[in-house]
Amino acid sequence: MPHFESFRSPEAYYATLAHELTHWTKHPKRLDREFGRKTWGDEGYAREELVAELGAAFLCADLALTPEPGTDHAAYIQSWLKVLKNDKRAIFSAAAHAQRAADFLKSFQQQPEQKEGVAA
Repeated sequence: MPHFESFRSPEAYYATLAHELTHWTKHPKRLDREFGRKTWGDEGYAREELVAELGAAFLCADLALTPEPGTDHAAYIQSWLKVLKNDKRAIFSAAAHAQRAADFLKSFQQQPEQKEGVAA
């Protein structure tokens, strides 16, 4: 991640961090997500980027953050549209992967300690 100060706002930093952390979950020892990416910009790449962007959106929503679209979003949208046109279920698959990633990342969050005798 670039330094915090290099982002135009705290929201932009945390949205980018959420995007990159969603990518982090694809590792075989985490959620083992693989779309057959061979080269930058291919269909597998586009599918993973869609998952990462949806995962970031889910995490930002949970944190009540409203990030602005980044300059790279226009380029990503073109590749996403190609995937979505070729596979009518791609958005549902991407959203499911993104939700699993968001849930996995949230599982690392510490829960507040319960006071004795108080139920959650």
